[in-house]
Amino acid sequence: MDAIPVTAEALLGIAVGFGLAAAAGFRVFVPLLAAAIAAKTGVLELSPGFQWLATTPALAALGTATLLEVGAYSVPWLDQLLDLVATPAAMLAGMLAAASVVVDLPPVLKWGAVLLAGGAAGVTQGATVFTRFKSTTLTGGMGNPVVSTLELVSAVVTSALAIFLPLLTLVAVLLLFVFFTRRVHGVLFGRRAARAAATAAVGPPRVPRGPTRR
Repeated sequence: MDAIPVTAEALLGIAVGFGLAAAAGFRVFVPLLAAAIAAKTGVLELSPGFQWLATTPALAALGTATLLEVGAYSVPWLDQLLDLVATPAAMLAGMLAAASVVVDLPPVLKWGAVLLAGGAAGVTQGATVFTRFKSTTLTGGMGNPVVSTLELVSAVVTSALAIFLPLLTLVAVLLLFVFFTRRVHGVLFGRRAARAAATAAVGPPRVPRGPTRR
């Protein structure tokens, strides 16, 4: 069976796709808008079938959607409601962004990479949901606009790095995945270990004895 050749251009497209997908976890429409602008200006090459992303109507629609998303996330409590919709939307946007830039790959490899990119978007979106939940718990939602601002900055910076420094962005995405996985594992299993340790320190409950017969 002949090996399927993978060109350097294809590997670069995968790195760009994963970076844009990760950015979709911070803000759904920012990486799509960044990819559209980059393609419109000739900085980024789009894969066949996705040239529509660089059209003027697509740019206008993505720009409007980005402004609406940014404004909605600046409202405390509304941001948590949006997370219910944003999580699957981020994964779909990440897959779309990756599919639009992955070139020179057979369909099986391309769509396999696209599915993995959707998972990368899910990881970053999960990290933002976790951070917002902690902010809401600790500040009653007052600190959420700060979290939203940091997410917006992260989306813009990650999108720019994905286009101009894709390999560096891919490494950063992998590190984020490892960090977030370990953090969630620590939160879930650390609490269980703490409860088990507390139970062991107290000891098993004592069973009262009846009166002793003489």
